[in-house]
Amino acid sequence: MKDRRTLGAAGAALAAALMLSTSPAAADKTPAGKTALLPQAAAKPWMNKTLSAAGRTALLLKEMTQDEMFTLVSGDPGFAFLGASVPKEAIGSAGYVSGIPRLGVPALQETDASLGIANPMKVRPNDFATPLPSGLATAASFNPEAAHDGGAMIGQEAWRQGFNVLLAGGVNLARDPRNGRNFEYLGEDPLLGGTLAGAAIAGIQEQNVISTVKHFAINDQETKRFWANSVIDEAAMRESDLLAFQIAIEKGRPGSVMCSYNLINGVYGCSNNHLLNEVLKGDWKWPGFVMSDWGAVHDSSYANAGLDQQSAAAFDKKPYFREPLRADLAKRSFTAERLKDMAGRILYAMFDAGVLDNPPVRSQIDFKAHADVARRIAEQGIVLLKNDVGALPLAASAKKIAVIGGYAADGVISGGGSSQVLPEGRYLDVALGGGGFMPRSMILHPSSPLDAIKKLAAGAEVRFDDGRHTGSAQKLAAWADVVIVFGVQWMTEGADAPDLSLPDRQDVLIDAVAAANHKTIVVLETGGPVLMPWLGKTAAVLEAWYPGARGGEAIANVLFGKVNPSGRLPITFPKSIDQNPRPVIPGSDQPEPGMPLGADAPTVKPIDVVYSEGADVGYRLFGKKKMVPLFPFGYGLSYSTFDYKNLKVCGGKTLMINFDVTNTSAVAGADVPQVYLTGTPDKAVQRLIGFNRIELKPGETKEVTVTADPRLLADYDVASHGWRVKAGQFKIVVAHAATATTLEGAAAVEGSFIRP
Repeated sequence: MKDRRTLGAAGAALAAALMLSTSPAAADKTPAGKTALLPQAAAKPWMNKTLSAAGRTALLLKEMTQDEMFTLVSGDPGFAFLGASVPKEAIGSAGYVSGIPRLGVPALQETDASLGIANPMKVRPNDFATPLPSGLATAASFNPEAAHDGGAMIGQEAWRQGFNVLLAGGVNLARDPRNGRNFEYLGEDPLLGGTLAGAAIAGIQEQNVISTVKHFAINDQETKRFWANSVIDEAAMRESDLLAFQIAIEKGRPGSVMCSYNLINGVYGCSNNHLLNEVLKGDWKWPGFVMSDWGAVHDSSYANAGLDQQSAAAFDKKPYFREPLRADLAKRSFTAERLKDMAGRILYAMFDAGVLDNPPVRSQIDFKAHADVARRIAEQGIVLLKNDVGALPLAASAKKIAVIGGYAADGVISGGGSSQVLPEGRYLDVALGGGGFMPRSMILHPSSPLDAIKKLAAGAEVRFDDGRHTGSAQKLAAWADVVIVFGVQWMTEGADAPDLSLPDRQDVLIDAVAAANHKTIVVLETGGPVLMPWLGKTAAVLEAWYPGARGGEAIANVLFGKVNPSGRLPITFPKSIDQNPRPVIPGSDQPEPGMPLGADAPTVKPIDVVYSEGADVGYRLFGKKKMVPLFPFGYGLSYSTFDYKNLKVCGGKTLMINFDVTNTSAVAGADVPQVYLTGTPDKAVQRLIGFNRIELKPGETKEVTVTADPRLLADYDVASHGWRVKAGQFKIVVAHAATATTLEGAAAVEGSFIRP
């Protein structure tokens, strides 16, 4: 049974247990009322499941030698990398940490798993996995249950493939719409991102698999990611990116935090004493272990700064947490107590997630059921951005349907990099050329939108054009009653997009098709926001993101009204990149230094990335500067209509907001009402403080209640080291999106101070 106390209590319990472990008499006491131990637990008392994770950790540490502790704090790649040898026990994955058979401690088999179980370089030729929709698609659902279901699904697949650690839980905020990894993450808002990341992490760890949360912290661009220095003040950092991590950790209880490649205010993420020791382990009292990103360790001193485990040491210049760290111990610049703390944190995470109690078993995966999970998330995450009267859902009167572009005959695209999933079945691998460490190869998941459209377009003639030649596409468009044209934008780890246009002249194609047929519907499969110079000429636009294992079916279901769209944008779509606080990506005007990875990072002069917007990420900055976006955060249309009434705002220690939502249409659908803080006693602000996804039948009314986390009403007070809520009136709005207010209210809140 897992220890489900609060993080603060768990952290304190672990610290106390580690101190007690030096006293055999204290550690060996049997609590009154406990049943007799099984033979295994009697021989290995830490296997007693009735004890807390902290108590079991203390018992195991008492039996562990110093050499065995060193075993836990350093890992190897799980696949051949730059000639490095692979441990024979590794099953082929991102990383491997040896176990301690004498004590029943299993090896850690670690796999990339942002969007499903990865298979680097196809080292496991017979292993496939279910690709989830992108993180932005999950975030667009505004549904923690969907995020939890996705996490549980990939956690189960990991367990059935033999893994017990998932490198999942990406929660970096989308500060730049061109970030190559935005598709892995959960948008621009700390409440939305932290809540959904926490739900996904909880789903993973319920499968007896450790999840990370990553990349800690302010790791918000891929350009010069090993040399980017994120410059941001403490209060802004606490109120934005760190708050997203804090919420995710509180809700998901990840066993591990993965520190980032970049520097934060001049100090590398994996050696950042302030972030790792003072904030994460001190203020938040988090009891788990910090692992490094692959290639992010540059010195053995990182152990003193809060790093607990060097991952895949072959990616670094040296295996710093092996002989160099032993040498530090001999020189007394590193202590036995700190080594014990490192090992204890790793063991605690293993006990808390059930890794020792329920080790993975290679077993059959129900890919059909899991694909249905991915489809449901995709359907909830598809955002209807535009819909002229009568355009969607597609009517039976459309007898001639043209489908154009976007690889629609072959499948749906996915993002590249370490999150890449190889799906079961026949998939298309499109070589894109170019260099760099990450493969320039686009995987199409085998879920053809064209096939799904044909299946639902009963009685209609459906023709396809691949869109390579504008002339033939225009000719087909002129023939059709309705045109569905696909626009795709491939994004990948290791590279940011140079701009926000659709590549390969797709904007020209869409413009030409729309000129030939006014009833043109655009379906976008993108890794983030794109500009839409053709928007005014089209009848409807769907943002489908990277829709995963059954993306083609999900898109078709929305187009034909089998599913009512309910997605909302988790990221602002700008009208121009000039609306971004950094129109030019810092460092993009200079060549990337050489490889391998971050091994030589300290020898390269860092590139300052100054986050002048501070905590005002995305819609907050748009509101502050009164900029009009192309589409605002939280925006999304439906085939239904919804009305909000009967607002009640109550104050006190925080805000409680109640209101009614009514489906005023004849179509059942889901709505996502959003509550924004717009004013504190001393200033105007804009912060999402609550949201709820609700299903409503035609004419049905449901009451929605939102209780604000007091931190969202507060400012972070650096001098006092905590969150300060000022006494007075607080204003809120209930809205369909960040710029679509429907109800306004206010209430008085008491002044308070909240420790971080």
